[in-house]
Amino acid sequence: MKKEGILNSELAKIADDLGHTDQVCIGDLGLPVPAGTPKIDLTLTRGKPSFQEVLDIYLENILVEKVYLAEEIKENNPEQLAILLTKLSADVEIVFVSHETLKLMNHEVKAVVRTGENTPYSNIILQSGVTL
Repeated sequence: MKKEGILNSELAKIADDLGHTDQVCIGDLGLPVPAGTPKIDLTLTRGKPSFQEVLDIYLENILVEKVYLAEEIKENNPEQLAILLTKLSADVEIVFVSHETLKLMNHEVKAVVRTGENTPYSNIILQSGVTL
C-alpha cells in the first residue's frame, strides 16, 4: 500500500493501484520487459537515475513485504546485494530465484521500472504489503 507521494506520474499511478501481494520490478537497462507488461522507463542518461536511487524512493513510499532477487547476484554483484540488504527492513522476506525465473516473473508484475543503471543483476521484484 502506498505511504506517501512519488512525483513521477506513471510510477505514482502504479503505486496508487498496488494491493496486497501485487508486484513491481525495478531493473537495469538490460532487463527485458515482456510484451504486454507496462514499462516505466526512467532512464535519463547512462547511469541516471541509478538503480539504488529508484529503489530508495520506492522503499520510502511503498510498504514492501517480500522481495525477489536473482540467485546470481550473490556471485556476480555482491556489492549491490550488500547494499540491498542494508536498505530492506528486517521483516521483509527475501527470496532468491534464478535470473531466468525472475525474468519470467515479469509477466505477472504490475510494471517494470527501468533505471539508467547497467550493472549485473541490478533487478529486484518487490511485493506490496499491507498496513495493519
